[in-house]
Amino acid sequence: MPYGGAVYIMTNQRHTTLYVGMTEDLKWRVIQHKNKEYSKSFTARYNLDKLVYYEILDHIETAIEREKQIKSWSRAKKIALIESMNPEWRDLFDDIKDW
Repeated sequence: MPYGGAVYIMTNQRHTTLYVGMTEDLKWRVIQHKNKEYSKSFTARYNLDKLVYYEILDHIETAIEREKQIKSWSRAKKIALIESMNPEWRDLFDDIKDW
């Protein structure tokens, strides 16, 4: 069953930088980040290739609003969100299903 969109957070190996994004195809988008497909992008420049958080949402509009909400949060609140799902900060890429 297809989903409408996803919100996700990427980081680097030392967890010093966080990136919040949204997409209609989470697996493909994370592959793009990992392969640095857009070499001048924020995620490529800061080596953000580790998926540490994601939410699957029913509608793309909901994903857009959720992304805006999370982006407005403090770093501490984003970290609390990550740790609520992923306390070990492991790369969740292999957990993504092909919807």
